[in-house]
Amino acid sequence: FTLTIDPHDAKDFDDAISFQKLENGQFEIGVHIADVSHFVKPGTALDQEAYKRATSVYLPDRVLPMLPEKISNGLCSLRPLEDKLTFSAVFIMNDQAEVLSQWMGRTAIHSNRRYTYEEAQAIIDGQSDEYAEIVLKLNAVSQKLRQQKFKDGAINFSSDEARFILDEFGVPTAVEIKENTASHQLIEELMLLANRKVATYVSEIQFKNKAIPFPYRIHDSPDLDKLKPFAAFAAQFGHRFDLSSPQAIAKSFNRMVENSSGKPDQDILHTLGIRTMAKAVYATDNIGHYGLAFEHYCHFTSPIRRYPDVLVHRILQECIDQQIHPIENMNAQCAHCSERERKAMDAERDGQKYKQVEWMLSHVGEEFEASISGVAPFGFWAVTNEHRCEGLISAQQMEEEFEFLEAQYTLVGRRTKNKFRIGQQIKIRIAAANLVKRQIDMEWIGNL
Repeated sequence: FTLTIDPHDAKDFDDAISFQKLENGQFEIGVHIADVSHFVKPGTALDQEAYKRATSVYLPDRVLPMLPEKISNGLCSLRPLEDKLTFSAVFIMNDQAEVLSQWMGRTAIHSNRRYTYEEAQAIIDGQSDEYAEIVLKLNAVSQKLRQQKFKDGAINFSSDEARFILDEFGVPTAVEIKENTASHQLIEELMLLANRKVATYVSEIQFKNKAIPFPYRIHDSPDLDKLKPFAAFAAQFGHRFDLSSPQAIAKSFNRMVENSSGKPDQDILHTLGIRTMAKAVYATDNIGHYGLAFEHYCHFTSPIRRYPDVLVHRILQECIDQQIHPIENMNAQCAHCSERERKAMDAERDGQKYKQVEWMLSHVGEEFEASISGVAPFGFWAVTNEHRCEGLISAQQMEEEFEFLEAQYTLVGRRTKNKFRIGQQIKIRIAAANLVKRQIDMEWIGNL
């Protein structure tokens, strides 16, 4: 039985999951990924353009795809009740979610059912469905994988994202907060499993006594210079940090995440914590993935929207066929893909900011609850709790001079002695919204 779980507005379905019970009480779980490398051949114009773009860019009102829509939403989209070509990683597993054996190779699938995340979540929450048993079993496996990952030292950062609902003219009409529910985790953990197992498999194969040049997804451990001030700040909220080793740091982060859950300081500690982290990048020199606590990791599961995944598919097929042609300039390709990813993330952030300002245009003069998200000598930033829109409250507007206590992430008014610290809950009024500058100006009304 094969299914997909995706956002309700998804057009490109690049991953599917299959489930089969075996007679000995074990089961077979397959992770099936659109076989983009079947259609995009090395050196073709299509391949060159995909490499140049290296990633799809998701702006609030449009997608700039890495591949033509005919491929991404047509040929390669794993739509229900259609035969599709896939590249699969299939695992025989037991109830403890241990992988007993695995198989990787090219396949064809026929997806039986498409679920949205909301539909799958409803089943996990107890709603009846003809395939509920399968969804619940997949959920149980993914939660076990998740627990094991955190036991091994993965860091449990998750922040709720706000997303604007746009009308047909691209104008924001509502905000929804995207939550990381069990149905999201179900897909996420199975994708992580496939990515990890593919990277491990390739890492064990040598060509002429040398490792194969391969685009690992790596993540370095945190920089202590960034971490020390953050640890001192977290201590003000009662969170103790042990900086003696990367493992101890990960444990400290997870303890903080757990203890701050549901409290006002949760978002800000998560946001600042993430800023102390190194950025994950693509590289041939595998140093492992610190945030996920994986020794080997790569991106295999989204070749429709990421070029490194296409490279991974090609190299994996060569390894399976034992016909390896090492890519000489793989380092340069990794650097290019990492750079394009950074650019795409910047564009996505700018697009989101533009929509925030556009949204606030119709709320000028209104009051909202917010939390302080950043401080500087010239004022402080705050994010509205309801729709995650960030604006600036300037010292000039408050007719105040501030003393900036950088180590404490705090401003102190020289005249009024008012203190403003990151994470503090305040009440603000929207003073102005400027689309050209992509800037929201706020006024401080008082503390909450």
